[in-house]
Amino acid sequence: MFTDKVETKDVDKLDPEYGDLLRRVLQIQADCEIGGPHLYVKDMLLNAPTDKDKLLVARTAGEEIDHFRKMCKLANDLGVDTTYLLKRSNMERYVEAFRDVIQTWEDYAVFGFLVDRVGRFQLEEYVGGSYLPLDRLMQPMLLEEQGHISHGQEETARMAASDDPEQRTRIQERVNYWYPKALDMFGNSESRRSERFIYWGLKRRHNAEARSAYIAEVNPLIEEMGLQIPDEKEGRKYF
Repeated sequence: MFTDKVETKDVDKLDPEYGDLLRRVLQIQADCEIGGPHLYVKDMLLNAPTDKDKLLVARTAGEEIDHFRKMCKLANDLGVDTTYLLKRSNMERYVEAFRDVIQTWEDYAVFGFLVDRVGRFQLEEYVGGSYLPLDRLMQPMLLEEQGHISHGQEETARMAASDDPEQRTRIQERVNYWYPKALDMFGNSESRRSERFIYWGLKRRHNAEARSAYIAEVNPLIEEMGLQIPDEKEGRKYF
């Protein structure tokens, strides 16, 4: 197990596998950070229910774009040109949850509640990791990510508690839609690449372990809202 702490200048002195995996994880993380705003800004920024919500959408998009900028800077420092990520359509994103479009407030809320939560889990993988420039970014990014999650969770709970049965049905349908996409974001449980990320100190947990921790955290929250927990296997692509 690799236990060294690495600065940018040290990467090319190591086994090439380290640099290859590091560059990969930075590009995927950057793609996810810019993928979110591309899903919802067009339809949600001016169509959120209240002025406060519009401001929160704008702030969330701004923070995600800043996260994208920071990840691109790390990748650029390692010789990776990330401009291609700005030119991608939604359907070209690395992670399927971002190959979509968000046009309703229910989708926006549940996306924040479930998918941004996966984003927090992913950022937590880098805390204390071997690549110091990435580790140093995590504290402020995690604080901002938690804000996105909290807003999504609050709005999902509010709609789940509505006196309008149609509203409750709509929010349950969106939980059913995004839940399997969130679980699939953890990847294949038998991934060999996951093993190598852990070996090199670029991640802390196997995919299955992180997914199980996510389920243990999110399922009770869904139940507390009076919603049904979707089938963990239905609609899934990665197990």
